[in-house]
Amino acid sequence: EVQLVESGGGLVQAGGSLRLACTASGFTFEHYVMGWFRQTPGKEREGMSCITRSGENTFYADSVKGRFTISRDNTKATLNLQMNSLKPEDTAIYYCAADPWTLCRKPGREYAYWGQGTQVTVSS
Repeated sequence: EVQLVESGGGLVQAGGSLRLACTASGFTFEHYVMGWFRQTPGKEREGMSCITRSGENTFYADSVKGRFTISRDNTKATLNLQMNSLKPEDTAIYYCAADPWTLCRKPGREYAYWGQGTQVTVSS
């Protein structure tokens, strides 16, 4: 029923840009806060950014602040992540997540729904 589908991943050279999208269905998108997380094998999942229900507040991890921009379009039930100035250490599987509670700045385990992820690889 609930689906979150990430897209836009791929291979890019260091310094380049990618724009990820997460298309949601099966729930009332505008009632959910959204977040972007990433996972590298052998490392803990990292929360990169999140956005509140109407997009009024956004938050970023220090590792991506100034380089990544999160946004949402509630009319299209879509979450986006614009990634600029990419670095090899950004290489990971990127996941979007949704949660019905008001706060978005919280651990991934507190998010209710997850996509399957999209691979981002940044070469040096």
